[in-house]
Amino acid sequence: SAAALITASSVLAQTNWTFDQSHSNVNFTVTHMIISEVDGNFKSFDGKVVSDGDNFENAKVEFTVDINSINTDNEKRDEHLKSDDFFNAEKFPKMTFVSKSFKKADGKNWKLVGDLTIRDVTKEVTLDVRFNGTIKDPWGNTRAGFKLSGEVNRFDYNLKWDAALETGGLVVGKEVGISANIELIKGK
Repeated sequence: SAAALITASSVLAQTNWTFDQSHSNVNFTVTHMIISEVDGNFKSFDGKVVSDGDNFENAKVEFTVDINSINTDNEKRDEHLKSDDFFNAEKFPKMTFVSKSFKKADGKNWKLVGDLTIRDVTKEVTLDVRFNGTIKDPWGNTRAGFKLSGEVNRFDYNLKWDAALETGGLVVGKEVGISANIELIKGK
């Protein structure tokens, strides 16, 4: 039937993209004592994207971050972040994101909407994405580059450790900025 042919052809057009680990990163920033920011990253993460050919409109995006790979250049702080005050890496070792929609806004700007799970809490988030295009590398691979950014309230995910300053602000801010640079390699 015609419907079966259309379904078969759309399945064949699916393209799998994998993260190029050495050219990607997942970072975060949080306010410290109101006056400064602490930056960190996750050293271990992985993901995949399934698109319709080279068209990323409504591509399926999934990624997983290994909480134990958190790095803020301070071992004591990293251990505290892995504890139950924050991520509880022992019980919840992974942070995951699964997309619901990926749409072009204008120019190189896109919106990625999906479910972010931290600890045992899943909430929908919207990330701003800059699509930097695709390119053929010298070895014949097609690569695509994206920069993601957004903000989450850590209290929403039970990362609730808190200490107030005399001025009334928090030692660690509620809002956590997320940014990621992702380079994808197209499956052959």
